[in-house]
Formats: sequence, structure tokens, C-alpha cells
Amino acid sequence: MEAKTFTPAQQVETKLHFLDYWRIIKVRKNVILPFFLLVVVTATLVTYFMPETYSSTARIEVEKDIPDVDTYQMRQYIQPYDPFFITTQFEIIQSKTILYRVIEKLDLNNRWARRLGLDNLRTDETFLLLKRRLKLSQTRNTSLIEITVYIDGEENKGEAAEIANAIAEAYKDYRLETRLETTQKGLKALQDELKRIEDDVKEKEKLVEKLRQELNVAEIDPLTGRSSGSLEDETLRKMESLRTEAEADYIQWKTLYENLIKMSRDELKRAIVRAKEDQILSNLIEQQAQAEQKKASLGPDVGVENPEYIRVNKLLETINQQIEEQLNGMLEGLKAKVASFEAKYTELDKKVKEARQIAIKNAEKFRPFTSAKEDLETAKQLKNSLTYRVSTEMLNLKVPYSSIVKIVDRAEPGKKPVLPNKILNISLGVIFGLILGIGLAFFIEYLDTSVKTIDDVERTLQAPVLAVIPQNVTSLLDEGPESSHAEAYRVLRTNILFGRKNQNANTLAVVSAGAGEGKSTTIFNLAIVFAQNGSRVLLVDSDLRRPSLHKILRVSNSIGLTSYLLGQNAIEEVIQTTPLEGLDFLPSGKLPSSSMGILSSQKMKELVAELKQRYDYVFFDSPPIMGVSDASVIASLVDMTIQVIQYRRYPQPMTIRCKQMVEKVGGNLVGIVLNNISMTSDASYYYYYGGYYHESYGKVDEDQIIRSKTSSKPKPKEEKKSEVEIKQKY
Repeated sequence: MEAKTFTPAQQVETKLHFLDYWRIIKVRKNVILPFFLLVVVTATLVTYFMPETYSSTARIEVEKDIPDVDTYQMRQYIQPYDPFFITTQFEIIQSKTILYRVIEKLDLNNRWARRLGLDNLRTDETFLLLKRRLKLSQTRNTSLIEITVYIDGEENKGEAAEIANAIAEAYKDYRLETRLETTQKGLKALQDELKRIEDDVKEKEKLVEKLRQELNVAEIDPLTGRSSGSLEDETLRKMESLRTEAEADYIQWKTLYENLIKMSRDELKRAIVRAKEDQILSNLIEQQAQAEQKKASLGPDVGVENPEYIRVNKLLETINQQIEEQLNGMLEGLKAKVASFEAKYTELDKKVKEARQIAIKNAEKFRPFTSAKEDLETAKQLKNSLTYRVSTEMLNLKVPYSSIVKIVDRAEPGKKPVLPNKILNISLGVIFGLILGIGLAFFIEYLDTSVKTIDDVERTLQAPVLAVIPQNVTSLLDEGPESSHAEAYRVLRTNILFGRKNQNANTLAVVSAGAGEGKSTTIFNLAIVFAQNGSRVLLVDSDLRRPSLHKILRVSNSIGLTSYLLGQNAIEEVIQTTPLEGLDFLPSGKLPSSSMGILSSQKMKELVAELKQRYDYVFFDSPPIMGVSDASVIASLVDMTIQVIQYRRYPQPMTIRCKQMVEKVGGNLVGIVLNNISMTSDASYYYYYGGYYHESYGKVDEDQIIRSKTSSKPKPKEEKKSEVEIKQKY
């Protein structure tokens, strides 16, 4: 038979169902329950042995340093919300600055030392004890701080309220003292600085007065009322004002004159009349108009020789001449006026330049006075500012600041203990006990690589599961054919019959990876089921290492397989009958000093061939296949091999190696028997593979149906007919 090469199936990712988790919990209940009880009992004992703790809470309202009366409208400059302010106050309240005051005020060093049975306690030690018993919290979205103190023992519950109130008072006193101390220090510094500035102002005033007298500085500015410079500076300012006026007049009249001389006589006459009201010129112009009107009225008919015409014409000439003379006179007068303004401007400009030179010299001369005057003004401004600040701080010092810390609720002794919370602690013990117990169970399950489910077998070994055998199975001879366990072996028998490819295959061996997996019990009960079906069955104990089948049948093991293979007895002498009709037994015989090679002998092969002819079915027990070659030899000699895997016993790689060894020697592995399934933790598997038949068909025995059709040793046709009947039944 050609050997097969087995490649482990690539494990595919599978999703766990809720029932899989429940199965793990049921299987590992022996781990979960003790661990759960240990945690619950421990939590309960610790809770009941813990001392009762009472608490008291004082509530205070804290604000920034704002006076009760907002005299200078300081509130508008205070930041409305500071996320770090409350956190800072938390640290201050539980600082040594505050708690040391409380310890000293309440004499906690001696009180707690006596309570603890000590001679004395240092303040730093008491501080650590008090800080551990102190809890601070903020009322949500408010500036209220809750100061909670915890004290052990009902007789000391009043002390918790006393300490909480003392902490609130100490913090309030600290804030007020700190504010007062800070304000006084600041005020003292401002007053010292103000006195220094006042002395400096006096010195600067003396210096300014001295320089005024030495440099002949004018006492009072006649225009501004302030101290001014020298008389030369005043003269320069006046002369510059006169020069500016003269320059403006000169430019105005010069511009007028230049525009008039560019005009024609008629334009000039009209412009002068509009620009300057001259009565003489106005009368002449009026007379000229009348004369021209008279001349025009005479008309051309009178002629030039007419005395009236001549008179009017001479009058008009006289008037024109007078107008011309008047215009010329006015232009000359305007020219003279322009020249006069020019001369005045020139003279004033000259004097201003001279005065400016003098002023430049005076500026250099009066520079010390000017600098001293500016320093004096700066010092006076600083003095005024400090004077205002000092007055402000003095007023703030008098205004109360009681609103920065208010004791809203004073602490009162607790009515009942707050710790331990027995219900909560025990509930948490139950919860954590379950969580930790189940977690430990799943962790152990994760570390356990043994076969746990049918899916594990079929996925890992790529072989069908022929039957699932429950726990606590014994000999079916003792339990009887109506045993609930017998149905599992009937399922195994049916699956073997239908699983064999060759109908003439009638030899079968049972192998396992390690010892104690139940292969001997499995082969024994399987032989009984076949025998109960009316078949002639031979059970061979070929486990030459630790034979056990003779103990189950309670027969002698003095002669057997080894006796025949060593030529000591004939085959008829070593085969024994059993109480069950149709079942014969071939014990292992006395174990030789060395069984090496005895099963792989030619005589063993001949024996297997002989037994195939004599019996309908021959079943071979074998030792564990790992580390012993006997099981591999037997697997290579028989027609069929089944592998027994005990539930949760050996790692999966070991079972894989067992299957590989069977296939490497050419054995025909028809399937797997999953043994020792717990009915309490894996009832679903057992019900499906074994219990279903029993519950569905009650006491109807398949053996009785088949036995009713056979009255003697079944022939091949009858065996085939029986198999057909089984096939119909399942």
C-alpha cells in the first residue's frame, strides 16, 4: 500500500460563536469558581475588617483679591475666568503653610501620637497623615471648594468636622494676611519712592531758580503766563511777526501794481475803480460819460463848426486829459507804496536775521536752564503719578476684602460612616472575581493547544470524526447492551462499515499518540458491538508493552500472541472464548524480555492473513505510537486504522505526528475517535453524536433487528444485507 504524505491543513481564521465562549466557561469552571470565590471572600473579609471611616465637609467660596467696595472700578480689570486659579488654591490649601497652622492650632501632634500609641509625632509626619485624610473638590462650574476630612472610628467623627473647619479658617486668614502684607509692602515701597521724588523735585526747583537768575531769564511769559527765556528771545519773536506782516503787504501791493501796468487804459480805468474807490476819478469818469452822451446827441447833422459841438468836444478832451493824469498819478502812487513796503520788509528781515543770530547765542547760553526746566517737569509728573498711586493703595488698605474667602457651609460631624462601602466592595469583588476568573480561564484555554472540539480535529488532521465517546465509559459487558454509552460505539461501528472502501476489509487496529487516551477501552467495546450484531469477532491484544484487555475480560494472560509468534503454541491453543457469543479473545501472552521485531516478523503477517479468513472482523489493540514502533507495524498490517484522541490531553502537534506515522507506513486511517468528552461541559457534541439515536428510537435495538435476520454465522451476502439494513437505519 502506497504511503501517503500528510500536510497539516492551513488553519483558517474562524469566528467564535457565543456557544464557544460558553463551552470554555463550562470546561474551565473548576478554575473560574475557586478563583471567583477567593476574590469574593477576600473582598468580603477585607471589607468587614476595615475600620469605619467618617467624613466631614466644609465648603468655601474663593475669589481673587477684589475689595468689597470697588472704589476705583477695579473689578472691570479682573479676568472673569481663570482656569488655573482654583487649581492653585487647591495646592495652597493642602500645602504646609496651611496645614502646619492647623496642626499647631489643634495640637494634632500629641493627639494623634496618643491615638497611635506613639511617644510623639513630628509636624512633618502629622502633615503627611493629615494630607492623606484630606480631599479637595470643586463644585462644577462654580468657585466653591469642598474641604473633606476623613477620620477612622466613630468616637473621632467630631474631629473630622473640627479639622475641616480649622483648614477653612486657616486658609481664609492666610489669604487676608497675605493680601494685607503684600499691600503694606507695596505701599511702603511707593511711599519711600514718593519721598525720594519729592526731594528730587525740590533740588531741581532750586537749580532752575539759580539758573534763571544767573542767565537773566524772564520771569513770566506775557503771552502764556509761563516762565520764558531772555528778552532777546521775546524781541526776536515780535520782529519775526512784524516781518511776516510786512512781507505779506509787500507781496500783495506788488502783485496789484504789476497786474495794473499790464492793462490797457480802459481796462486800467475799470480795474482801478473797482479795486480802489477814488472820488475824483469816479467824478471824471462820470463827466466823461455825460460829455460823450451830449456829443452823441448833437448828431452828425450839426457839423463840426457848430459852437455847441466844439464846446462839448473841448470839454471831452479836457476830461480825458484829467482822467489820464489821474491814472498816471495813481500808478505812481501805487509804485511808491510798493517801494515803501519793500523797504519796510527789507529792513525788518535784516533785523530778524540779526536777532536770530543773537537768539542762537542765547539758546546755547540758556541750554542748562532749559534742560533743568525739562527735568523738573518730568519729576513733577512722576511725583503726581506716585502721589495718586499712594493715595489709591492707602484707600485699598482701609477697604475690607472679606469677599475673597467666604465660609459658605461649616463642617458638621458625620451621621454614618462613608467607608467601607460594604455593598459596593462586595459587588466589585463579585464583578472582578468573575472577570479575573473568566480571564484566567480564557488565558489557560489560549495556552492549551490540545484537541478541544470536533472542528479542531477535522481542521487540524483533515480526517473525519467517526464517533464521540463520553466520559466514564467502562466495559459494555458490564454495562449491558441497553447502556447509553453503547450507542456511541454503534455510531462508530456504522461509520467504520460505511467508511471502508473495500468491503472485504475486516482487520482494524486502534492507535493513539500517547498513553491513557482510551484506545484499549475503545477497541474492546467496539468488538463487543460488532459481536452483538451477530458477527464473529476476534479481539487481539497486540500491546506487548502494557497489555490490559485480559484484565477487562478477567482471563489468563499466560499464553497468547507471543506464545504463537515464538512457536510455543498453536493458534487454536492461544485463542480464548468470552462470555459474549461470537466474540473470541487472543491475549498478548507472556511478555518477552525484548519484543523488538516480533510483530514485524513474517509469522505475524501470516497470522493476520489467517485470522482474516477465520473471522468476520479482527480487532488489534496496540501500544502508543509515539516512541514505539509496534503500533506502526500493526497499522501497516491491518486493513483499517482508527486513531483515538483523548479530549484535552495531548497537544495537537502530537496528534498530527501520530497520523503522519500511520500514513507513512502505508496504514489506512479511516477516521478519528474523539474520546472522554465531558457530558456536562460538551453535552452538545455528545448529544449530536450519541444521544440523538437513544432519544429518537428509545429502546429499539439495532442489534435485535440485525440479529433477527441472521441465525448462524453471517455469510458474506448476509453481512452485506446487514450492512444494508444499518445503512437504511441511519
